[in-house]
Parts: sequence; structure tokens; C-alpha cells
Amino acid sequence: MTGLLALIAAYLLGSIPFGYLLVRAKTGRDVRSMGSGNIGATNVLRTTGRLLGVVTLLLDIGKGFLSVWLAGRLTGGSAAWMSAAALAVMVGHAFPVFLKFRGGKAVASFVGAFLCLAPGPLAAVLVVFVAVVAATRYISLGSIIGAATLPLAVWLISHPGAPVVLAAAVGGAFIIWRHKDNIARLRAGKENVLSLGGRRS
Repeated sequence: MTGLLALIAAYLLGSIPFGYLLVRAKTGRDVRSMGSGNIGATNVLRTTGRLLGVVTLLLDIGKGFLSVWLAGRLTGGSAAWMSAAALAVMVGHAFPVFLKFRGGKAVASFVGAFLCLAPGPLAAVLVVFVAVVAATRYISLGSIIGAATLPLAVWLISHPGAPVVLAAAVGGAFIIWRHKDNIARLRAGKENVLSLGGRRS
């Protein structure tokens, strides 16, 4: 029973649309009608500025971490329930009940969840992410490659049980699927590049 409560809590935490709320509070506008239409930190950065982008990123990472940590507390540290909570918070961010199931790509909540579940492998993958973004200026490409490499990093570095490896694989596949439009734009040479000034390039 506590495991199911942990999953419900993870989904509801994931559903808190921090990017939407912050942009609405500052500008009165719906971030889903701006830029890429995403509620995540990248779109907030591009449409509303660096400060709100960074705050959105940190809050979305935080809800991912909290969801997995809370699942551990509720289930006595069960790796299976914590792994399931990692996926539940991602689903909540991507399909938030508070925004009629129209959410973001769940990258930051993915990072937060595995920061709690597998911090060593996540650190290695973040190095890969930074290298890809620095070389290409495509945040989406860094996210896709990072998501694809996390399962291998988890298996090679942490040697955890099957639930954690499976969660990394499913979570990574989910991130790649959520980036299907970005992949199409990358192939067409039309993807947006990173602009630290908070504007679309």
C-alpha cells in the first residue's frame, strides 16, 4: 500500500508545472503558447529569460529527486518502488493532471530522479551531455544522447539490481520518444540552438 502511495505522490509531484506557474506569475502568459510550447526549463529560458529558466530547472530536478527519496522513505528503501517512482514523476511532468495532461519532455525530472537513484552514473552522463551541448549547441541532442547512455552507465558503474537498470532503460527511451519532434528538426537542420541570452537563435 505504501508503495502505491509513493507512486501516486511521485506522479502528483511530477505534475506540478513549475515552468508554467513561474511564467504565468511573471508575464501573465501561458508558456505553452510561446516558443516550443514546452513547460520545461529550456523553453522558459528561451522565452522568459535566464533567471526563470534556471529556477524552473532546479525545481523540476528537485521534484524528481524528492519523488524517489520519498518512495524510499515510504517503502524502506525498496529499489523496485524507488525505480517505479522515478518513472512516475517523469510521467507526471510529461502528462500533468493539472494542465490537462499537456506537459514537458521530463528531462529535468529524469535528472532529479536518477540523482537520487544512481548519482554516480548520472554524473558521468551529465559530462557527456555538457560535451555534446558545448560542441553542437543543441540541448535536445545532449538530452537524447544522455538519455540513451544512462542505462549503460548505470549498469557499468553502479551494478545495481534489475529494477534500477530497467528504470534507466525505460526512462531513457521515454525521453527519446518525447524528443521525436526535436529529432525530426535535427534531421532537417531546423532545430533551435542554445542561446544563453534567453532568446531563440
